[in-house]
Amino acid sequence: MAGLIPFNRKNRNINNLSLTPKNPFNMIDDFFDEAFSDLPFARRNLVNDPFKIDVREQDDKYLIEAELPGVEKDDIDLNLNEDGRLSISVNREENVDEKNEDGNYIHRERRYDSMQRSLYLAEANPDGEVDAKLKDGLLKITVEKKEQEQNDNVRKIDIQ
Repeated sequence: MAGLIPFNRKNRNINNLSLTPKNPFNMIDDFFDEAFSDLPFARRNLVNDPFKIDVREQDDKYLIEAELPGVEKDDIDLNLNEDGRLSISVNREENVDEKNEDGNYIHRERRYDSMQRSLYLAEANPDGEVDAKLKDGLLKITVEKKEQEQNDNVRKIDIQ
């Protein structure tokens, strides 16, 4: 296992052979990288995400907002699996055709976009109410949570 570096973590044992002084801002970045490197959310790289999402949790539901500028509702596929995984997929096609008087193409372009984000909603109720609305490039999704079950069959164990 010598020399292996976990994903998204810098190896602190590698000597910096540069003769230039270290930038103080990089030192701050290094501090936070080290402090939060083992947390699950630390591995997110927001630069590479195809679109941004915000997730809020309330007592009885999840509220998700996805930024999808220029996307029509017919281009969106929204799924909630039994395990609580919400998938937002976008597949769209754009064609530009310019023809001359003879009907021949003098300019023709095609563009295809495909992007997807999935997130796990631990307490999502796959059989419950799910509401989704797209307005002005913002997709708002509301996912009902499972009912909190009162388990009366729990056995209390006395400690001796």
